Amino acid sequence: MISLKNDKEIQKIREAGHIVFLAHEAVKEAIKPGITTKELDEIAENLIISHGAVPSCKGYPEGSSNPFPATCCISVNDEIIHGIPSDRILKDGDLVSVDIVADKDGYFADAARSYIVGKNEKAKKLIQITEGCFWEALKLAKVGKRISDMSHAIQEYAEKNGYGVVKEFQGHGVGFAMHEDPGVPNFGKPGRGPRLEQGMVLAIEPMINEGSPEIEELDDGWTIVTEDGKLSAHYENTIVITKSGPIILTLN
Repeated sequence: MISLKNDKEIQKIREAGHIVFLAHEAVKEAIKPGITTKELDEIAENLIISHGAVPSCKGYPEGSSNPFPATCCISVNDEIIHGIPSDRILKDGDLVSVDIVADKDGYFADAARSYIVGKNEKAKKLIQITEGCFWEALKLAKVGKRISDMSHAIQEYAEKNGYGVVKEFQGHGVGFAMHEDPGVPNFGKPGRGPRLEQGMVLAIEPMINEGSPEIEELDDGWTIVTEDGKLSAHYENTIVITKSGPIILTLN
C-alpha cells in the first residue's frame, strides 16, 4: 500500500533528511587515504545521534539472524551496495559509496553518495553518469507520470553512456519506514507502474556499473559486488512529489 504524506509529515521527513545530509557532509570531509571505512561509519553515527536521530540501518532488519552491523553501508570499488564498514584502509583512487538512513522521531530519510579518494578519472566519470541518472529521473517525477517513466530514464541515460544498470535492487517509498511501497526500479519500459501522486515520498537510487550489470553476493550475506570486478557507483535522494514538481529532502 502506498502512503501519501501530508505537509506536517513531509516537514518531519525533511528534518530527518537534513540530518542525513549533515552526515554525508561529515563523511565527505573525512574521506582521505589512510582512513578506514569503520572510522567513516563512526563519524556518521556520532553525527546522527548528536542530532537526536537513530541510524536506521544498524540492526536492520529487526529480529534477523544476520542484521546489518553498522550505521552506513560503505561499498568500495567493485562493491555495489551494502558493504559492511571494517578496518579496511582507503587508498588513493578508491571509489567509495556511502548509503545513510536516519530515523528522527519515527520519520525516515535515505540518501547515498559516491566519493573518490584522491583522484581517479574512470571513477569520476562513472559517478557523474550515476548522478546524471538521478537527475534524468527527477525530470519525470511529476504528478500523473508513472513510476516506470523514471525507471526508463535511468536505464536509457546509463546505457547510452556505456554503463550497466543493476536490476536486482531498486529505489523505494520511504518516510514512515525505511522501505515502503512502491518499488522504484532503475530499468524498464515507460508508462507502467503506479501513477505519481502529490504526497508520495520516494528514494530514487541509481546503482550503475562500469561494466556488466551482473552481480554477486558475498559470503557475509550483505555485500553485493559486480560480477566482472569493475567499479560501481550509487547515488540516492529522498524526494516528495508535489503539484508544482518534485522537492529533494536530502540535499541541505
